[in-house]
Amino acid sequence: MATHMNIGYQLTRRALLDPDKEGLVCEGTRLTFAQLNERANRLAHAMAKLGVGRGDRVGVLAFNEVEYYDLLFGLGKIGAILVPINYRLAGPEMQFILSDAEAKVFVFGPEYVEIVDSFRNDIPAETFLAISDSPPEWARSYADVVSTASASEPPLQGRDDDTLTILYTSGTTGRPKGAELTHAYYFWSNVNLLATVGQSGDTLLIALPLFHIGALAGPPLAVHGGQKVVLLRTFDPQRFLELIQEEKVTSFGSVPALLMFLKFVPDFEKYDFSSVQVILVYAAPVPVSLLNEYEAAGIEVRQLYGMTEANTGTVLAAEYAHSKAGSCGKPFMHTELRIVDLEGNDLGPEETGEVLMKGPNMMKGYWNRPEATAETIVDDWLHTGDIARMDADGFYYIMDRKKDMIISGGENIYPAEIEDVLLTHPAIADVGVIGFDHEKWGEAVRAVVQLKPEQKLTESELIAWCQDRIGRFKIPKSVVFTDVIPRTPTGKILKRVLRDQFNE
Repeated sequence: MATHMNIGYQLTRRALLDPDKEGLVCEGTRLTFAQLNERANRLAHAMAKLGVGRGDRVGVLAFNEVEYYDLLFGLGKIGAILVPINYRLAGPEMQFILSDAEAKVFVFGPEYVEIVDSFRNDIPAETFLAISDSPPEWARSYADVVSTASASEPPLQGRDDDTLTILYTSGTTGRPKGAELTHAYYFWSNVNLLATVGQSGDTLLIALPLFHIGALAGPPLAVHGGQKVVLLRTFDPQRFLELIQEEKVTSFGSVPALLMFLKFVPDFEKYDFSSVQVILVYAAPVPVSLLNEYEAAGIEVRQLYGMTEANTGTVLAAEYAHSKAGSCGKPFMHTELRIVDLEGNDLGPEETGEVLMKGPNMMKGYWNRPEATAETIVDDWLHTGDIARMDADGFYYIMDRKKDMIISGGENIYPAEIEDVLLTHPAIADVGVIGFDHEKWGEAVRAVVQLKPEQKLTESELIAWCQDRIGRFKIPKSVVFTDVIPRTPTGKILKRVLRDQFNE
């Protein structure tokens, strides 16, 4: 049974190699690799006592907490699966994910007692664990359950090709799909980064939420390379800059919006960035003006292209940031890319087609979605749905968003989900959701609405109506009204027409 790629095993090995080296700093808590491994072992034994075994799912709804480390590495040791929940979702959206994943245990932070209480009787979870000293009467204290368990190494159960996490990505059908990410996926993502980018110092700052792959890939990478992680519970620009100074941070992952928010901090230029060796940026290209400001501070900015289904796709080296502006770079060491036409034929330089990816860092498939998996992975090639071209030098350029996806502040937003909700409004006859250029967020959500005859509705009324029905980051920032939503003869919304007409 191959287990060397198991990330729980990776933590065990790191604890043997560097037991007294700091592995995690979070909100005043400082833990060595030996202490992190002990906590993961206790979590593994505690979950086993709760009936969690290989292949069982455990949900978590929390800010960036130390407990995320326990869960990720501890569940990995016993072959169980972590299902992180996006805390920006609305209650019904969380309920769907937990029901779809059939989570056996649900761990949640103190901020979410009320929302969990609203749907706890409608999900299959048998045990609720609250990260709180005062849990509600229907839940148990996470600390009480875990701290009393054995700290010994549990029998290693998770194989290399076992699913470690299920991360839900929204789908064009309006229902999210759970991408099954294996131990091997994380291992090879680590190898890809180390082989292509190299290890950037010894301190990694994580500020993006751990329910995102861009953040969740950080702890396994740090354990693999023996780096300390500085974990920010929630993103606060000023505290982020303070931690860079205090902990001598050498690298961090980011989205363009985060880099922009940092620039808005008063006296930004007074903060010491001298320890930072590299910033890895994903989700969208970095504006050249913003890039110039960080380069002036002597910081290397590398732009990445990837997705939940395939974490490490391409990377643009800093030396090409200007000469290849707009490019997402070249493939990572262990990732192959192709651009194909509608018939699957390979295209040459400067020809536009769909990006296909292949490598050991791909997802296993979509949880309980065999048809979607078969459509996405064909002959080991992952069909991204992204439209791109490659230039004569082998640099890739993403031309269009994945299936009309909107990327707002680093969040992936799929119009179909929002359209499904808006169509339940009694005054709306038809609706199309598009992204529009936004100075702060890169893109923002715009709803183009066709009203029913004799119905009246204002922009502010519709935005207010959305508040309790969809996650806040998905709520339209703009609503425009039109006489008719353009559609193809087969009924598909002509999004390109809407974008051309309403992207001002």
